[in-house]
Amino acid sequence: MQTHSPLSAPQSLLQVAVGWFPTSPGGIERYVYELTHHLAAIGDSVELCGIGLPEYSSSLPFHLTNLASPMDSLEQRFWSTRANFAHRKLLQPDAINLHFALYSFPLMQALPKVPLTFTFHGPWALESQQEGTGKVSALVKHWIEQRVYRQCDRFIVLSQAFGEILHQSYRIPWKRIHVIPGGVDTVRFQPNLTRQQAREKLGLPTDRPILFTPRRLVQRMGIDQLLMALSKIRLRIPDVFLVIAGKGALRSTLEQQVKDLELNNHVHFFGFLFDEQLPIAYQAADLTVIPSQALEGFGLVLVESLACGTPVLCTPVGGMPEILQPFTPELITASTHADAIALHLQAILTGNIPLPSREACRNYASTHFDWKTIAPQVRAVMLGESL
Repeated sequence: MQTHSPLSAPQSLLQVAVGWFPTSPGGIERYVYELTHHLAAIGDSVELCGIGLPEYSSSLPFHLTNLASPMDSLEQRFWSTRANFAHRKLLQPDAINLHFALYSFPLMQALPKVPLTFTFHGPWALESQQEGTGKVSALVKHWIEQRVYRQCDRFIVLSQAFGEILHQSYRIPWKRIHVIPGGVDTVRFQPNLTRQQAREKLGLPTDRPILFTPRRLVQRMGIDQLLMALSKIRLRIPDVFLVIAGKGALRSTLEQQVKDLELNNHVHFFGFLFDEQLPIAYQAADLTVIPSQALEGFGLVLVESLACGTPVLCTPVGGMPEILQPFTPELITASTHADAIALHLQAILTGNIPLPSREACRNYASTHFDWKTIAPQVRAVMLGESL
């Protein structure tokens, strides 16, 4: 765990993000929402600018400036973003943190001349291409990313793996890249229910081993590989039960795969899981499984699950192994393929690979990924202070 200098005097910090959590329940939105709360808790004056933000909320400890409506056309959003940014509350912040290239792009000439940090949550163009966008669209997105990154002073990445992508694909020198993992709200995500209680709250079986995977239902998340792995172990472990939470374009395809593999009695599609239900779902499971196939920059769901006391099995993709390697390296599969996932699942469910205790999972997450530890590190990078 990194150490850092004592906090400097309160500063004015500006965050420029994407959408509003939990209205837009994405990983970036959650990260920015929680980071902003914890920066404000430190004592800084903080403002969050983004798309689709509430116009006003007296209950929040930071300022809000809504830049545009997500329902507008891209051209309208660009125009509104620049116009509304001029009416922000912190006209002369001490530092600015950008989080998404698309909505940073129209602001680059309007930003005050202060230290500018970009938090690289992933290669936008490459992720889009892997999810089916056209080549021209991907090239435009890559061009926008490069134009934004060219004007930034320093960068934060949530894993060494994404630092490598930022360095190799965008030619950012390593001396300007800072690796700081994502944080988890250990108050929201905590083991405060028994497994039995959690299952009863969600209407899940109380007498079967439950695997849980919260994923967007798109190709690179690997749900198809997990279903194939399940089909390989169900004869040996006939009571295994998989809960899939999330929505996406592949829902009907995956439902058909379940039928084709005769897994109807072994798989439940929960659909969209409300934010207050997520900690309950982690606690209901014996094991969280993240079968990502590509571009998993950090793996926030891993630390959320661990904070709730539930161990995690992951594929060796992106930043996920960096989370589990110091704690449970035996819970990283050998590859992303169904055979490798099945091999690990069978060994775990038959007791050949022991799982860490609920207390051990919780302690590891709290020690290494609590926002109270992570937020001061992000703040230090934004202000150009030594970690």
